[in-house]
Amino acid sequence: MSSVQIEGPVVIAGGSGFLGISLAAHLSASGRKVVILSRTAPRVTGPWTHVAWDARQLGPWCSVLEGAAGLINFTGRTVDCVKTPDHCDEILRSRVESTRVLGLAVRSVATPPPVWVQMSTAHIYGDPPEAVCTEGSAFGYGLAPTVGRAWEEEFTRQVLPTQRPVILRTSFVIGRNRGAGNGAMAKLGWLARIGLGGTVGSGKQGTSWIHEADMNRICERALDEQQMHGAYIASSPQPTSQREFMRCLRKAVGMPIGLPAPAWLARIGAALIFRTDPDLALYGRYVLPQRLLDEGFEFRFPRLEPALADLV
Repeated sequence: MSSVQIEGPVVIAGGSGFLGISLAAHLSASGRKVVILSRTAPRVTGPWTHVAWDARQLGPWCSVLEGAAGLINFTGRTVDCVKTPDHCDEILRSRVESTRVLGLAVRSVATPPPVWVQMSTAHIYGDPPEAVCTEGSAFGYGLAPTVGRAWEEEFTRQVLPTQRPVILRTSFVIGRNRGAGNGAMAKLGWLARIGLGGTVGSGKQGTSWIHEADMNRICERALDEQQMHGAYIASSPQPTSQREFMRCLRKAVGMPIGLPAPAWLARIGAALIFRTDPDLALYGRYVLPQRLLDEGFEFRFPRLEPALADLV
């Protein structure tokens, strides 16, 4: 595959959270200039530039796209919440509207970024109990697949014909806390440390995961590799069950026991104590990054135990 690195900054929209800061640090360490677009400034400082935007309207922020080497869009309200009608609406609109305004923005500059890397979700395949999904698998049913389809369809409408489009259907990213939060790993790690990180429900539900280092390398590859085009699953090649994921996490934090949570208890605890959706733990999916494997991408952390040991 041919690799081309273009001068100019990489613009990360929605880059003030865990994923954005991790990628910004990775790209900056390799000597690239990074601009983060977000409503509020990141809670951590670094060698990147922050520009404010509201993810809905054009404004002075559009100028950062002029001559940019690439655009990466991570924007979207967290799904780690109770799925009230208002929250569901925000989850959908935050993704679709931010993608739409970025499409307007790239049309407003004379030299738009030549590549647009768009975040999507591996949850687009739904929650099949046993099927292993690849890029060509059927999409699923429910809120997340509906949001994923709308997200990708808006991206397809907005990306310029002159831009190389890359969609990353991302699984559960595990990473370190840099002061910007570290996603769901913070809660899971805490549960494991106090002995509550056991099997949830049947424990057979799929947990597809990826180490942040590999996620960052995939994003960097998407920026540079000219043959990388279209939709890719961004996930480790070795998905596991929820039961096995928590066993490995308990081992990493040094906790020998993990009390199980039957489905009824998980539903009560998730909503009342953690203020999140119990289905995030009770359901899951097994996905494989078939296109990345076919194109020769080598994962630094293909196995779960070394990945967790590195982070914890």
